[in-house]
Amino acid sequence: MTIQALFSLLPIILISIGLLVLMMVIAFHRHPVLSYQITLTTLSVTFISLFIIADLLPQQATPLILMDSYSQFFIGIVLLTAMLLMPLCHDYWAHHQQIREEFYLLYLLSVLGAMVLIASNHFASFFLGLELMTLPLIVMVGYPFFSRYSAALESAIKYLILSAAASATLLFGMALIYSQVATLEFIAIGEAIAEGHPGQHFSVKAGIVLVLIGVGFKLSLVPFHQWTPDVYQGAPLPATAFLATISKGAVFALLLRFYLSSEVFLSESVVWVILLLAVASMLVGNLLALFQASVKRLLAYSSIAHFGYLLVALLAISQSVGADVAIEAVSYYLVAYLLSTLAAFAVLMRIPGLQESSDAPRLDNLNGLFWSHPVLAAVLTISMLSLAGIPLTVGFIGKFYIFAAAVEESLWGVLLVAVIGSGIGLFYYLRVILVMTYSAVHKNPEEPIDQPRGSQFVIAALALLTLWLGIFPAPLIDLIRDMTLEFF
Repeated sequence: MTIQALFSLLPIILISIGLLVLMMVIAFHRHPVLSYQITLTTLSVTFISLFIIADLLPQQATPLILMDSYSQFFIGIVLLTAMLLMPLCHDYWAHHQQIREEFYLLYLLSVLGAMVLIASNHFASFFLGLELMTLPLIVMVGYPFFSRYSAALESAIKYLILSAAASATLLFGMALIYSQVATLEFIAIGEAIAEGHPGQHFSVKAGIVLVLIGVGFKLSLVPFHQWTPDVYQGAPLPATAFLATISKGAVFALLLRFYLSSEVFLSESVVWVILLLAVASMLVGNLLALFQASVKRLLAYSSIAHFGYLLVALLAISQSVGADVAIEAVSYYLVAYLLSTLAAFAVLMRIPGLQESSDAPRLDNLNGLFWSHPVLAAVLTISMLSLAGIPLTVGFIGKFYIFAAAVEESLWGVLLVAVIGSGIGLFYYLRVILVMTYSAVHKNPEEPIDQPRGSQFVIAALALLTLWLGIFPAPLIDLIRDMTLEFF
């Protein structure tokens, strides 16, 4: 390994050092505020290091890790999301004496796994990164073991069992591919498929389908979505927010790299599998969200529908159009989804009374929020409008990109399903906004609650970014296009 290749791993090295420092601090001096400061500092320094290594990219750091503009962009998105979520988690847990500093250690471990996952161009690093991200997250889901959070432990057990089944499916698919092409590198797999014989093609396609099934579980795609509403509802809000944003965003970034590098979009049978997953996810996710009284379950089914929309961009990839439109659509839509979803969870974590139980965020709890806490209600409104794809929000630009990619490839049937799904989604997103205006008992504002400055800053930043990127999307579009050009 050259010095340049080693230096390109600086972000992964720095967050690993931060993990070791935090572990030693926890071992010798327990202090929640100090652990929080170390965690946030580690994430910030790691994010800055992405700009330091920019001139060295691309670098094949090891046979397993590729650090290029694609990795830099999505790792940056993950780190930025983690930095915004960290103050919300700290303020949420502040009044729980039972919560210990290990939560921050689990948090950093899972972020490290997401970074490795994004930079993977080999099945070995793919699986290692996925497990490194998932295992700490399972503990985070069931982290509060005291009686009030009994549902959290149940959710963690469900997530553990089903995640193990998904990992086994992934490994079986990888083994089937390796048995035929004798390689686990994404690019080499595509080359071997192009040169192989028909019998080999069938086995490799079967392996790829198994890999897609395993990834489909992680992304909550229909019909592998059954765990999602239960885990979302039972887990504490910080863990649910991490699962809904960083975890799923990293997995989809990896899926896109694998899809492009191995050129599996040239296989008609694989494309049909993705088509069925996309259509089912868009329809089932939106329809089931209509009947939810729990905000967490509503956001769970909403995420299923959103990743169905993202699959539409994968379907738009073809030999004639190329992958530039699709990668641009996926990148912008992922940013829009992460910002909007994180803004929704940020508000839920700061509404008085919702910290007392993991099952508390119900639509009824939002009654009169416009009258009692207008700022929080305004931010939640912006989030819902963005998730619905209303103009002047980042969600509108993201959805426009997805629809444009479908039109470019003349995917009229899939586009019709996406439009119908978006129409259904508009109903339940607007219902959340309407509920916040209910109840005459809240006409007189309640006594204002004490909002920590960290949470105030994050909530304001998320609201401004959601609106700013919806009104002035050019800076992010230019950044994505530069990344796309370097990727190809």
